[in-house]
Parts: sequence; structure tokens; C-alpha cells
Amino acid sequence: MAAMLKNVRLAVSVNRVCLRSQICKLTTAAYSHKCHRRISPNSNMQSILSNTKIAATTQRFCTSRVSITIEEIQERVLKVIKAHDTINAEKLELSSHFMNDLGLDSLDHVEIVMAIEDEFGFEIPDIDSERLLTPQDLIRYVADKEDIYD
Repeated sequence: MAAMLKNVRLAVSVNRVCLRSQICKLTTAAYSHKCHRRISPNSNMQSILSNTKIAATTQRFCTSRVSITIEEIQERVLKVIKAHDTINAEKLELSSHFMNDLGLDSLDHVEIVMAIEDEFGFEIPDIDSERLLTPQDLIRYVADKEDIYD
């Protein structure tokens, strides 16, 4: 039993040393010089983390965005609109007016705009959403936000 307890203590000790060396490496990378702080074997990890000053750096990665076509936007917008429970898919066209042709009220219109926001990952201001009264308007707005030109 004593040998097993000794092995467990040794494993815990090794893990602490590995974690402490990770902290030291983080400090070294953050300051771009050697880590001058020696971590003693008896140090408390909470005090190490609170006393270690790591310079916060922001890294920007230049990646190319996946290009999306106007046809893909059209498919996604129509799919979102058709998924709304009060829409009759047979009446839906690109030029269909939400209130006049499809019989939606203002709350349904807001729900559709919010679903489009969720689908494409950006917020549509209220001033803009009031003018988006057809699927074609929504497609044109999303294409404009995604910098896609016909």
C-alpha cells in the first residue's frame, strides 16, 4: 500500500511540474523572453496563476472568407421563409409581398427577419428591416452585406 501511495504521489508531482512548465512557457511566449520566475515545488497553483503576469496579446489571422453566391443566398433565404409556420409555400415567390400577398402580420415579419439574422450571422437594424418586405429585398440586403454584386 505504501508503494502504491508513493507512485501516486510521484505521478501527481510529475503532473504539477508539467503544468508549472506550461505556465512558464506561456509567460515566456507572452513576454518574448526567458521566464525569470522560478516555480518552487511547494508553490500553490492558485498563487502561481494570480502572480504570473501574462501580457494579453491579440492575434489576427488573415483568412479568406468562403465565397457565397447569390444563388446560395436565394436558396437559404427561401428555405428560412418556407420554414416559417404561417407561410404557404405554394404562394411564395421572390416578388411576394409579406403582408399583401402572403397575409403575414408585423410580428410574423419580425420573426422572419430574426430567422434571416440567425441564418446569416449578422444583425439587421430595425430601420432596414422595415423596408425588407419581399424575399427579393432580403436577398439583395444579405448580398449587399456579404459584398456580393450582381
